[in-house]
Amino acid sequence: MKVIIKDSKREYDGFFKVDKVVLQHEKFDGSMSKDIDRLNFNRGDTVAVILYNKINNSVVLIRQFRYPAYVDDGPGWLIECVAGIKDNGEVLVAKKEVLEETGYKIEELKYLTRFYPSPGGCSEIISVYLAYVEGRGEIEDKYFGTGNEDIQVIEIPLVKAFEMIMNGEICDGKTIIGLFHLRDKLEKG
Repeated sequence: MKVIIKDSKREYDGFFKVDKVVLQHEKFDGSMSKDIDRLNFNRGDTVAVILYNKINNSVVLIRQFRYPAYVDDGPGWLIECVAGIKDNGEVLVAKKEVLEETGYKIEELKYLTRFYPSPGGCSEIISVYLAYVEGRGEIEDKYFGTGNEDIQVIEIPLVKAFEMIMNGEICDGKTIIGLFHLRDKLEKG
């Protein structure tokens, strides 16, 4: 289907970018739409990693403060999988983020899926991977993060993680999608 960009302007250019466009797109009946104004919030693509411990059937997740999740009486502190903005290759970023945020050094990543978390206004694509880890060992009761990050590492039995999804304790989309893909992978063997 055809899209015509008639005008494009960068409205904000900082840590993220906001572009405003005027466009027309082909409609399902084959005609063209009227001019439509649209905004695109571009924060870059992201890579996320589900860390799974086969030995005790648990996942290693992190807890950290997220201001947007605090606005409008949200919880603020979210339990989520490791993630980072993809700036120089998905696999390199994923391994770096896992080390920085959890202390685990991972060798191999298995691709699970990719998705648009909010395509109505944001062009971000999140690629989700699986990595296997063993034991907590040297990370017992430690906190991680770089810069202003303050990250708590938590290991949760997989069954409990799904209970936490159902009761709203885990409410981060990439983590929920990643955990369901992990469960599907484990069920299929």
